[in-house]
Amino acid sequence: MRFHGPKQFVAVSCLSLPLSALAADNDSNTVETILVEGRQYKLELEKERDQNPGGVTLIDSDDLYERNVTTMADMLRYVPGLWVASGSTGDSTFFSSRGSNLDATNYDGNGIKLLQDGLPITAADGNNHNRNIDPLSTRYAVIARGANALTYGASTLGGAINVISPTARDTKSQVYLNGGSHGQLQGRVTAGAVTGDVDGLITLEAKQWDGFREHQQQNRESLYANAGWKLSDALQTRFYLTYVDNNQELPGALTRAQFDEDPYQAQPAAQVGHYQYDVESWRAANKTIWDLSENASLTVGFSYEEQALYHPIVYSPFFSLLIDTDQNNFGSSVRYNLRTGDHDLLLGLDYGQTTVKGGNYSHEAGHRQDLMTRVDNEADSLELFVVDRWQLSPSWKLVYGVQGVLANREVRNTTVMNGALYNPTADYDSINPRVGAIYQLTENTELFANLSSLYEPPTNYELEDDTNPDDKALKAMQGEVLELGSRGDASLGADNRLYWELAVYYGQLDDEILSVDDPNAPGTSLSANVDSTIHAGVEALLGASFALGDSGEHRLEPLVNITLNEFSFDDDPIYGNNDLPVAPGYAIKAELIYRHASGFFAGPTVDLIDDRYADFSNTYSVDGYTLLGLRAGFRGQSWEVYADARNLTDEEYVSLFSVRNAASINDGILQAGEPRSFYAGVKIEF
Repeated sequence: MRFHGPKQFVAVSCLSLPLSALAADNDSNTVETILVEGRQYKLELEKERDQNPGGVTLIDSDDLYERNVTTMADMLRYVPGLWVASGSTGDSTFFSSRGSNLDATNYDGNGIKLLQDGLPITAADGNNHNRNIDPLSTRYAVIARGANALTYGASTLGGAINVISPTARDTKSQVYLNGGSHGQLQGRVTAGAVTGDVDGLITLEAKQWDGFREHQQQNRESLYANAGWKLSDALQTRFYLTYVDNNQELPGALTRAQFDEDPYQAQPAAQVGHYQYDVESWRAANKTIWDLSENASLTVGFSYEEQALYHPIVYSPFFSLLIDTDQNNFGSSVRYNLRTGDHDLLLGLDYGQTTVKGGNYSHEAGHRQDLMTRVDNEADSLELFVVDRWQLSPSWKLVYGVQGVLANREVRNTTVMNGALYNPTADYDSINPRVGAIYQLTENTELFANLSSLYEPPTNYELEDDTNPDDKALKAMQGEVLELGSRGDASLGADNRLYWELAVYYGQLDDEILSVDDPNAPGTSLSANVDSTIHAGVEALLGASFALGDSGEHRLEPLVNITLNEFSFDDDPIYGNNDLPVAPGYAIKAELIYRHASGFFAGPTVDLIDDRYADFSNTYSVDGYTLLGLRAGFRGQSWEVYADARNLTDEEYVSLFSVRNAASINDGILQAGEPRSFYAGVKIEF
């Protein structure tokens, strides 16, 4: 059920912004004002991060224009603790934080709560399927891993990612073009202005991509807009509007023999069945901030999204599946912040509601045929929390809080042929405490620790694929995690700087939801609770800037992201203490960049990825790989260019795969990563 019409709605809405906000501002102080306000906002985000006694990473989009960034995998390259891999579609990314979502079906995508400007993008049931965040439409991104996402209200095992939109107050008007291998061509035009208390920013974007595999072509058009109004010194509001129309062919997964023959071929069924992933969506949101006093503020936000999915995905002479659904998402958020004495108190409430209506159809070469199952699903989620950041002394801060979760899931799948109703319904509730401490070792160095509860109810997709033959619902995943770490930066002499993030964590989970094989339909996965699992790891990001010589014109800047994972069953009756699949034992991504004061930069990149298992039995191993790259560019006062070369040795490797109980070489589960590729881009600011 495709819907049409938002293009006209978006255009009218954007044109209806106050003309003064879209007119050129000739005030010579405009650029300075933009830079000062943008820097101030970054400082506020850094302060918020430094009040969290656990692993949190901040991304500045200025760094994204120095290399080819088209997916979240590109954006999250230097975030420790995440296993991120590009999917079979142009924009899709598989990401797992601290071992979340390790069944790797690459469909549900749960385990991490996605937010935009503090308002949910993730559906109310925790599902991230169909969620494509455009990294270049992000000014900043905050990644809070695991229980460190408490202040985002996230009831997820992996935490939260909050992307913050650029505004005319921190972003200049610009044109950006990039392109390169595999038919990639992307163009973006951004226009905005500030006039007094009103500002507005609009971005139009188009992308096409042929893909590096057969049957992988993508076409995407999108629009991003926001407008802000300072109603008074104490009150400001901002409206957001997004429209995305993405059409994508799917190449499918390969057996090991097919992969060895040609890793870039399409699965035969994907070509004959014309597998597709077409999503059209629009989203409107508003956030209002009211400074009640010098020490108190109230933030209220609302969001609404409509989304249409057309998704032929299974095809054989005996069975075919095409998903055609409409999804509506409503989200709301309230934050009250009070600073009194030595206490910094934050109270929050998030409420989300999602409905999915449509059906599962048979199809011929991607053309919808007979309705097989009528889908009518609902979910809602209420997350409340309170956190106190208590400054006990100049060096010690106690951070403690609690989260309450109330959630409902209802699946109504009606088989058309016989009228049978599959109707798993469940309510979930939990109280999740957290306590931590931060020790200020030096002015710029912190040590931290926390002990926290984890909790995540199942998604409706997991309930639809439940192994239980009756309507009994899955249990929620829950557990506890202990974390220790440090972050900071230090000067090494007059011209050298070292900065780092480090976290070590150990968690024990009960009732983790994994996808297991359906014995009645080989190759089909069903959801099941696993009694006990262990999630532990080391997350480290280390960077530096070294002056070469006394002039300061030449600098060397190494950066390395090291993630070590230890995810396993815990005395499972079938799998013992086997490793959980998908996530490698180690993932190292690094670069060494030379920079000249003129703006020129260049240097090599490297990816070192360990072996991974593709099954719970640990009998099917997917080889690790090493990728070498090179990037270079030049930053001028109002323009910049880059060139990015990847996988210079043209290594053939597996990026993604599906999981089995005990995988066979005849299972079609493997998807290739990117071959040798070259990209270039240019950004011009006005």
